[in-house]
Amino acid sequence: MQADDDFGSVAWDRGTTTTTTTATTDAATSSQQPDGHSTAPSSSSYHGPDSVIAQSTQHVQHVASSTSSHVVHSCCVSEGKVELKDTKEAFVSYLVSAKTELPSFTSKNPSARRRYTDFIFMRDLLTKDYPAAIVPPLPDKHRMERLSRHPKLSQTDTFRAFLESTEWNVFKHKQLARHSTDAEPIGGLLDSVSDTLLNAFVKVKKPDERFIEMRHQIEQFEEGLVSIERLGARNRTRLNDLTGDYEDLAMSVQGLGYLESGMTDVLMRFERALVDFGTSVREYGEKSSEPFLEHVHSLLAYSNSFKGVLKLRDQKQLDFEELSQYLSNVVSERDRLAGGFGYGMGIGSYLKDKVDSLRGAADDTTREAKLAKLDTKVKAVSCSLQEAVLNSQDTSQAFNEEVICEAAIFRSIKRAEMKELLGAFADGQIAMCKACSFTSQP
Repeated sequence: MQADDDFGSVAWDRGTTTTTTTATTDAATSSQQPDGHSTAPSSSSYHGPDSVIAQSTQHVQHVASSTSSHVVHSCCVSEGKVELKDTKEAFVSYLVSAKTELPSFTSKNPSARRRYTDFIFMRDLLTKDYPAAIVPPLPDKHRMERLSRHPKLSQTDTFRAFLESTEWNVFKHKQLARHSTDAEPIGGLLDSVSDTLLNAFVKVKKPDERFIEMRHQIEQFEEGLVSIERLGARNRTRLNDLTGDYEDLAMSVQGLGYLESGMTDVLMRFERALVDFGTSVREYGEKSSEPFLEHVHSLLAYSNSFKGVLKLRDQKQLDFEELSQYLSNVVSERDRLAGGFGYGMGIGSYLKDKVDSLRGAADDTTREAKLAKLDTKVKAVSCSLQEAVLNSQDTSQAFNEEVICEAAIFRSIKRAEMKELLGAFADGQIAMCKACSFTSQP
């Protein structure tokens, strides 16, 4: 019951959304597999950070010229309702409605009632099925509008079922069964955790400048949002203080009016004007300042999701580099044994061979056995590596292209939301000034 109340009284009004980007190619679709590896694209095709921005800008402009039927036009959540009231199974459901021209939907105005746990399930499922996509985090009041603006996520079966399916629970059970069969065994899970802990202290050897620039832009954007959030919080505090000061001043003027009988009417009008002005300031803080800070905070969480996608891309490249380094080390060890002592030998290998020599374990028979063992190991590793390279080369390149497309989508959604955010803030300022101007009139 507590989890279902997190939305509170939600009423998200959606305007016309900006079309962001078209669906990616089939190669990019293959990049959505969670177990893919990645390699750093050749730096010869990179011409600096400005080229990345220019390419992405051209991509967004090309997408903007396409028809608006590629995405869900609007999506809003409203009408919280308590289901199974006065029972232990009581929960809050919300009406999710949208407008779309997509042919995959059975209706142009799909709608359904969903509980908060359904929002969580949809988000988790999209994250698993589309690891390269920037899925908005929970909780986030702007999550539905971001999903509806996303040209790929808005056309998924999961999002479509969430908006209009009358058998949502059946869909959930099917997806849970599918992911349970695809789940890793316990050993694989432990290996994944250990690899994550080890890779946390390892950096990519050949970083791609394109994604370094993306991360730098995200960090700059977050720094700007943090500054805006700090200034907005300070402004909210000052508005609250100003409201209290005007109320206190109004009470003082009212008391003065009772004392000055000859000026009572004038002072009472002044007192009412002060009360109205304080009310206008309070309403501005509640209807404009608070939503402004909430939206800024949600943008910070959204940008953090983008950083998570970039981190996943680096992780896949790091896995490939470590596998290649492992093969190189094994081949070097075999060549060292084949060439005799001292050939390509590091201090560690030299000391180890000296210890084996003192123990009598460094004869030719032992060396031949080690060499044969290493030859077998190299052949096995070479086969597995070649297979991994063949499977990961196309996937890694497609994953990189997918991240670049996601960056363009993120910038387009961010631009639309910042326009909304600043426009709403300015409208609140204008409304307050108009109310104050009307109050000050005699």
